[in-house]
Amino acid sequence: MEEPRVDDAPDDPGDENERRGAPVGRRVVLGMLGLGAAGVALGSHVQDRIDAVLAEVSAKDPTGVTGLLPGGGGFRYYSVTSSVPKRNAENYRLTVGGLVDRPMTYRLADLQAMPQQRLVHDVQCVTGWRVPKTAFSGVRLSALLAASGVRPEATAIRFDCFDGAYTESLTLQQARRGDVMVALTMQDKPVTHAHGGPVRLYAAPMYFYKSAKWLSGITLTKSVEPGYWEKLGYDVDAWVGKSNGRSDDPTS
Repeated sequence: MEEPRVDDAPDDPGDENERRGAPVGRRVVLGMLGLGAAGVALGSHVQDRIDAVLAEVSAKDPTGVTGLLPGGGGFRYYSVTSSVPKRNAENYRLTVGGLVDRPMTYRLADLQAMPQQRLVHDVQCVTGWRVPKTAFSGVRLSALLAASGVRPEATAIRFDCFDGAYTESLTLQQARRGDVMVALTMQDKPVTHAHGGPVRLYAAPMYFYKSAKWLSGITLTKSVEPGYWEKLGYDVDAWVGKSNGRSDDPTS
């Protein structure tokens, strides 16, 4: 699912109750609903702050209630870990390895210096919510693959994330599509930590759980290695509209 796993854990990792967090109460939920409405009314700057608050609260919400609340522009938040370290221009690294001729490590500045593309598509979550006409920009995944030189025995890619838990997968054919990128901006602003920044995957024609947040590793493999949600029963080939007879059509 989209928008899983958010923000930093408390300073004392030995306090298990604090690390997991207490269930979110009714007042908190009502307050967050009010925050969501305020963000829609007051604009993007306020909404960015609200996103961060919702993300932090959802990390301590074992009930899953906060996953029903609106974040920025209609996005929802889900959690699969209680802590995600933050990365910035100084300490972010993206590796490309596995079955390649030239393993590479990219800093954020390296990715920003490469040719960028911008896509505007609808974002569709498998749980039903949808955010129309969402802009992403970044580096085509195919460009990173070409720079490393894919070996003939490679047929798929595993994506790892610096939350330490989430993984995703694509076939090599899917990864080379023109609408699959390593995204650096969302809605024409740098991808925030709450939305998976500073760098995330974006697979435009697929359900949003395929667009892994907090991207840290691209590994070429001999076969598809099912990702986090796929091991729990989600489709490996997650084309939007598959149940309606569509295959790889764009989402808008």
